Amino acid sequence: MAGQDSTSLSGWGRYPSVDTFIDRPESRASLLQAVQNSGGTNSSGAGSGDLLARGKGRSYGDAAEAACGQTVLMEKLNRFMAFDSETGLLRLEPGVTIAEILQTFIPKGWFSPVVPGTKFVTVGGAIAADIHGKNHHRDGSFSNFVTRFWLLTAAGEIIECSRIQNADIFWATIGGMGLTGIIVEAELTLSPIESSYISYKSIRADNLTELMGLFDQHEERHHYSVAWIDCLAQKNSLGRGVLLLGDHAKLTDLPEQLKNHPLTLKPDKQVTVPFDMPSSLLNRYTMSTFNSLFYAVKTNQEKIADYDSYFFPLDAIGSWNRMYGKAGFIQYQCVIPPAASKQALTEILNACSQKGWGSFLAVLKRFGSKTCPSNTSLSFPIAGYTLTLDFPVKASLIEFTRKLDELVISHGGRVYLAKDACLTPETFRTMYNANFENWRQIKHKIDPDNVFRSALSQRLEIN
Repeated sequence: MAGQDSTSLSGWGRYPSVDTFIDRPESRASLLQAVQNSGGTNSSGAGSGDLLARGKGRSYGDAAEAACGQTVLMEKLNRFMAFDSETGLLRLEPGVTIAEILQTFIPKGWFSPVVPGTKFVTVGGAIAADIHGKNHHRDGSFSNFVTRFWLLTAAGEIIECSRIQNADIFWATIGGMGLTGIIVEAELTLSPIESSYISYKSIRADNLTELMGLFDQHEERHHYSVAWIDCLAQKNSLGRGVLLLGDHAKLTDLPEQLKNHPLTLKPDKQVTVPFDMPSSLLNRYTMSTFNSLFYAVKTNQEKIADYDSYFFPLDAIGSWNRMYGKAGFIQYQCVIPPAASKQALTEILNACSQKGWGSFLAVLKRFGSKTCPSNTSLSFPIAGYTLTLDFPVKASLIEFTRKLDELVISHGGRVYLAKDACLTPETFRTMYNANFENWRQIKHKIDPDNVFRSALSQRLEIN
């Protein structure tokens, strides 16, 4: 890190910010050099030798920054290496984004098998966080479609990892938040599609009981499902929301004007939030007004929509994280096992409503049984309901998230590390206790000097 200047870096939530050194390798050789140089400090004595790969920085908290160490930006390692048009098997570098996969392969009739709420995430990051989407109830998470990858270890070796070869390292890297090494190449299977459109319908629910009943009634018949929730609603309306169900539209589903060009890409049109909005803008009144309008407008309807509008509505707003003000925000995502889901969700939503911690974006999904099969993985999804909430950073936020953590733990749930900015070492170990010790043994085996560390791993004392 000699000769480099430290810079402040944060996740998409812009909280917290950490000082780190930046490296931006353009080749595998320069990436290897970064790993070899990771030990020691710079001439001023700053830096710890910690190293961490970072994709597009779309994790929300402090998972993708090496505090006082070296953060390696992978964005220039973004080449497609090989593609089998018969099987959909794609080999690529880790800096390729979901957006680039869709842009390249939708016209060829292929789609990413799992997409999160934004297309601006890299494949390396998708593996490290074992991302999930609206189809987890049917297909599981991203790792279900990863056949193998090549991992650069702290010793400077590149090892092939799959379900057969170096399987323990394969699973420890899935959901391992970049702490086992740096993925230099990966192979995954895309999903065939007939069109670039989504056939979807929305169904309104008057409360949480009704909303969960709609999941039971409709989810298995549709490829994708997600619900928006009005987290400020109270009493008999607690948990009211809108369930959005979707499927890849077949040719026979399309109106005549779309059938001649079914795999057309929508032109990217993006408006940008040009400056940090006043933090007072997102208050209980404005959120309540938005929620009421959204709930009123989203009456039961069936439509054909382009994939961007269905999967990535916020991607149309550049720098939308500025809407939360300069202090930033956190995204709190938890999952609760099926038997405890209703009780836990009721308690969490009551806490948000009663304490005035309304979330501008509140999303409910259901995870299926296709969860990570290994006990060496820190993959987030377990069967049950997952709730995502956004909270602006302000006084008493940490105190409030601590109370949410207690509720989640009491019902056997856990918090998503790719979103986390607030967990303590104790709460992390309680939530991930079943797998953490097994995972740590693999980490020590391939990174005995703990070279790969992040601000998250330091805060949670993951070593």
